[in-house]
Amino acid sequence: MSNHQPYSFFHSVERSFDKAASFTKWEKGLLEQIKACNSIYSMRFPVKMDDGRIEVIEAYRVQHSQHKSPCKGGIRFSDEVNQDEVMALASLMTYKCAIVNVPFGGGKGGIKINPKKYSVYELEKITRRYTSELVKKNFIGPGIDVPAPDYGTGEREMSWIVDTYTSLKPGEIDAAGCVTGKPITQGGVRGRKEATGLGVFFGIREVCNMPDVMSKLGLTTGVEGKTVIVQGLGNVGYHSAKFFREHGSKVIAIAEYEGAIFNANGLNEEEVFQHRKATGSILNFPGATNIAKSTDALEIENIEHIHAELSECPLPHHRIRLLLAHLETIYTKNYPSGTLKSLLSWLEKNPDASAETLVQQTGYSQQHINRILNKYIGVGTKGLQRICRIKQATNSLFTANKTDNLTSIAYESGYYDQAHFIHEFQAMVGMSPKQFKAKEGLAAGRVLYF
Repeated sequence: MSNHQPYSFFHSVERSFDKAASFTKWEKGLLEQIKACNSIYSMRFPVKMDDGRIEVIEAYRVQHSQHKSPCKGGIRFSDEVNQDEVMALASLMTYKCAIVNVPFGGGKGGIKINPKKYSVYELEKITRRYTSELVKKNFIGPGIDVPAPDYGTGEREMSWIVDTYTSLKPGEIDAAGCVTGKPITQGGVRGRKEATGLGVFFGIREVCNMPDVMSKLGLTTGVEGKTVIVQGLGNVGYHSAKFFREHGSKVIAIAEYEGAIFNANGLNEEEVFQHRKATGSILNFPGATNIAKSTDALEIENIEHIHAELSECPLPHHRIRLLLAHLETIYTKNYPSGTLKSLLSWLEKNPDASAETLVQQTGYSQQHINRILNKYIGVGTKGLQRICRIKQATNSLFTANKTDNLTSIAYESGYYDQAHFIHEFQAMVGMSPKQFKAKEGLAAGRVLYF
């Protein structure tokens, strides 16, 4: 029987709490009470869909701590929602409020749905029924528990919640305070919509203004001139991009669930937003390059200028040389662990290595290695092996006082014979080994031996 325990977000938060608590002098029992979730409401309720079928919806609301009232925390709509996640996020809300001395306890809610799969009317019915369930159990109210927008929710959902609450609590003078993030027309606060994105900007701006931190990274202080990649074009992502752009940063990529777009010259978030509103997708935005997998956008660093240089190289052998020059940079930037970085130097010493040997050497599957190499270098393992053979042969061509013939160089570099070597060299570099040495050797002022 396996002793493997599935990962628990809440237990991870508890472990972090215990680690921090070990530096305090508070009584153990008090610390246990601070750590525990006070109230957990797990619910299931039926909702009739547009096509007439009845779907049972899974939802949660957790009040982690009532040491200060009311509890405060968002409501998220996601098909990844579960009780463990909601408990963890509620506890983090308690700690965040305490750290900045905001007088609220932590709370969190979630409905296990993918909002993109439901009509607006279905979402409204789900939200209103969820609110009524919270009212029944006294899990919502201006002095009890005040939800807010979160992942997959916004002003629209908050307006449904406040409307449902006030209809169930007639005469309650402060009923509008049952939820935050409402539209201005329904008692919302100006500035609330952009507040989270502005907070992201302020936080990163402060870090970028720390000389010691930036000097370690080899960067100048300030956000001006920095490149930014934004994941998501919702409320937070949109306003984060807006404030960075307005303060001199360049938003080079935006990722969404359908894919991502990239433009080294920068993207305007409002134009992208309007494009998505008109077409239903951020993809195919004028002047931008589509990225099929949205998470790939987060790995863009300085690779774009390498690809630009490669595309501008006039001759094949120049492309090869530029590629080889940048391989180390690519590996260093994207794989600090050095596992794939070491692959390059190892391949140069073992250009005839089999795919099985490569897998054993790196610890990655061949499919993974090929995907990474194709993504950042434009070739798979076989292509990289060919490049490494060419590089080894090229080094032999220019070795000082080397008088070996092409057959010897071919065998040293892992080719079957001289004809195989010449054919491969011609295909990869665009000229014969002799022409290459004459051209490059004369340019370098070297003595020719052919």
